[in-house]
Amino acid sequence: MGEVVVMRAVRVHAFGGPEVLRPDEIPAPVAGPGQVVVGLAVADVIFLDTLLRGGWGGEYFPRHPPYVPGGGGAGHVLAVGEGVDRAWLGRHVAGRGPEGYAEQVVFAADEIVAVPDGLGSIEAAAMLHDGATAVNLASRVQISRGDRVLVTAAAGGAGSLLVQLMRDAGARVIAAARGSRKLALARELGAEVTVDYSLDGWQSQVQEVAVAFDGAGGALGKDAFETVATGGHFVTYGSSDGFADIAPEAASARQVHVDNVLAAAPDPATVRAHLTEALTLAAQGRIRPVISATYPLAQAEKAHRSLEQRTTLGKSLLLI
Repeated sequence: MGEVVVMRAVRVHAFGGPEVLRPDEIPAPVAGPGQVVVGLAVADVIFLDTLLRGGWGGEYFPRHPPYVPGGGGAGHVLAVGEGVDRAWLGRHVAGRGPEGYAEQVVFAADEIVAVPDGLGSIEAAAMLHDGATAVNLASRVQISRGDRVLVTAAAGGAGSLLVQLMRDAGARVIAAARGSRKLALARELGAEVTVDYSLDGWQSQVQEVAVAFDGAGGALGKDAFETVATGGHFVTYGSSDGFADIAPEAASARQVHVDNVLAAAPDPATVRAHLTEALTLAAQGRIRPVISATYPLAQAEKAHRSLEQRTTLGKSLLLI
C-alpha cells in the first residue's frame, strides 16, 4: 500500500451558514479513466455555492456533507488517467466540475479547456461560469445596432460581462443594479443608462426594451419583464431571489418570448464552446472580468458572507 497523499481543501461539514465552511486535510484525488487531476491556482466562487451550502436545490444539485463545494477553477494539469491524451500534462487549463475549494481537483477530460496564452489563472477562473454564461446569454438573442437592452444584476459576474458584450453588439445598454457603486461600474463598462432597482417602481423609468436579461430572478425578474416591448425577448437566468415565474398568458398577451436559461442545462460540448469563446474574448481584451475580491482558500467563509450581503462587485475568487 502506498502512502496516502493529502491536500488542503475547504469542506461544508453540515448545511447551514458560512461558518460550516472549514479547512481540512483530505486525500488528494487520483485520475481514473478519462479523467485529469488539475492543481488549482484559483477557484471560482459563485452565488449558487452559497445556496447549496445552505441546503437549497438538492433535487437539482445533490450534495451530501461533508463535501468540497465549488464549480472548478484554473491551474495546471498534474496527472492524466487512462485514455486521456498525455499532451494535457502540464498545460494551463480551466475546468468546470462539482468541486473547486481544494488544492487539487479531478475533472473529466471533457470538462477542461486550454487557457489562451497571455491570460492568467485569475482571469481564467473568473470566466469559468460567468464568461460561459454571458456568451450563452448573448448567443440566445439577435441584437440590431441601437436596440435598447436591459441588463439587471449588471454589476455581477455575468451581468458585467453581458453589459460589455451587448455594448460591443451595438446595443444601447440600460443597466439595473443596487446602489451607486454598482451603477458607476456599469457606466464604466459601457452602459448608457443606469437605474437603481432597490427603489420602488424602478421599472417605470425604463422605456420599452427589445431584450431584458434578468440576472436576479424573483420579484425583480418580474419587474424586469414589465419593461419588455411587445414582441420583445425576456431572458431569465437569475435565482438569487428564486426563479422569475412569468405567467404564460402574460407573455402571450404582449407576444414576449420568455427564455428560461435555467430550465435545461446545456450539454458539456456547448459549455466548453462557450467557455472557450469567453476565454478567447478575454485574452483579446474585448471583455474583462470585474474581480473585486480574492481570498485565501482558508477564508472561503468570508467570500460567502460577502456574496450573501450583496457587497461584492463582480467576481469573488479563492487563491490556492
